[in-house]
Amino acid sequence: MNQLTIGVLGGMGTYATIHFFEQYAHVFNAEKEWERPRIIIDNRCTMPSRVRAFLYGERREQLVEEMIESIENLVKSGATKVVLACNTSHLFIPEIMTRIPQYIDSIVNIIEVCAKKVIDDQIKEVFLIGSEGTIESRIYQNILESQGIRCVVPQKEQYTNLRKCIESVKQNEYSDEIREIFLSLINEHTACILGCTELPILYEKYSAGVNCEYIYDPLFLVLNQLKEEFINEKNINIRSI
Repeated sequence: MNQLTIGVLGGMGTYATIHFFEQYAHVFNAEKEWERPRIIIDNRCTMPSRVRAFLYGERREQLVEEMIESIENLVKSGATKVVLACNTSHLFIPEIMTRIPQYIDSIVNIIEVCAKKVIDDQIKEVFLIGSEGTIESRIYQNILESQGIRCVVPQKEQYTNLRKCIESVKQNEYSDEIREIFLSLINEHTACILGCTELPILYEKYSAGVNCEYIYDPLFLVLNQLKEEFINEKNINIRSI
């Protein structure tokens, strides 16, 4: 059995990737560094916009080719599981898998992992915030609604405020306005999916003002799933000695 090595296609954006690495260190808490699994990060911040590629077809082929190149490089470098640190990037997985089907078992789908957790928690209604691409694609809604879960999304007139929240993290610039926008969005609901990898940073920053009972961070959930696999793998290896 190959030892777990996490590959990360990041840079979408950079602060979200840094946050994911910090979460990795906390989830895989260890007394000795070598007790954690290896992690390889490709912070490919030069890739075209995932949202614009989906909504307008802008530089779509270039984006898909660069994602494929990074995935291949991560696997060739030793990654056994590849995490795309961007919700919107998952819209291109079907196309990517038709070109590199040999890596279909290597990619961890953070959308599916998050949706499964919502389903397992028996949530009846969940609010989804994320990029316009993620919301308009219905990538979350289709999975959740097929299981009888109502997935509520922001009104289109709220998209501008959502973009402000996401861009504030990308630029590492925060304000009272951003805090008010973010809290007003999620505090109207009991359960919320943070469907853009920038949003968990806002959640941590403004957590004291959060009243939403169930908060779902897809990347954090993926790390916990990978930790379970890592522990099971170690136990199997111990029993085989």
